[in-house]
Amino acid sequence: MFRIVAAAALALIVANPPAEGRPRLTRAVPAPQILGGRPAGCPHAFCGCGASLYLFGRIIPRLNLAARWFDFPRARPAPRMAAVRQHHVFVLVEQIEAGTWLAHDSNSGGGLTRLHARSLAGYVIVDPSEAK
Repeated sequence: MFRIVAAAALALIVANPPAEGRPRLTRAVPAPQILGGRPAGCPHAFCGCGASLYLFGRIIPRLNLAARWFDFPRARPAPRMAAVRQHHVFVLVEQIEAGTWLAHDSNSGGGLTRLHARSLAGYVIVDPSEAK
């Protein structure tokens, strides 16, 4: 009898692995895409300029400086919000998992604009929808 109970318990343990504390990634992280270089009319440090072109379709000179994006109201992460820290800004496109977003990232390195996964750690999220 003991062997039958032990075998049944072992079968249940093998058949039902323990639950994990964190949810599994529900969507694969997309491969980074290079969208281009510095847009015409943008300064050498062009993350703010590229973000304004992406969001508003035009260069807003006061937004060329990343720190000026702090002037917008704070927001929760959502598509078309901006993630800003001193010296860099990028636009949120789509959530991949908690704290990681697919981002339109101008001047993301090597003078290129990329669509790639970015962590929001260290960034402040702002709502630039009221730009003038």
